[in-house]
Amino acid sequence: MLNKPVVFDSFALLALFHKERGWRKVRDVLKELESQDEKGLLCRINWGEFYCIIRRRLGKTKAEESIALLEQLPIEIISVDDELVKEASEIKSEYPVAYADAFCIALTRRVSGCVLTGDPEFSSVKDLIDIEWL
Repeated sequence: MLNKPVVFDSFALLALFHKERGWRKVRDVLKELESQDEKGLLCRINWGEFYCIIRRRLGKTKAEESIALLEQLPIEIISVDDELVKEASEIKSEYPVAYADAFCIALTRRVSGCVLTGDPEFSSVKDLIDIEWL
């Protein structure tokens, strides 16, 4: 999987943090990234989605703690620019995916990477990007 940049979807990170289905695969990818002194990528929009979901499920304190832990992982947070917003919007207009997922997809395309997810919505873009399923 690491022959391409790894882009994390919030689904994968939530699986890791809650030890849900597929969490071991996420852990193993992170270990491999760290051992190779590389970083995976996470779009800032998906960082916000992760925070929002944790806060809604567990409250502000747990959300803040989760973000602090996330920032210790071998993951680089990628800010959005106008071109990424445009591409994500185009993806959203053409495929049945959530708006935040469209940013993950756009980032994956930008870096010619592979997204790590278990979100079934991504099956609609399997011909657009490489997907590593949890």
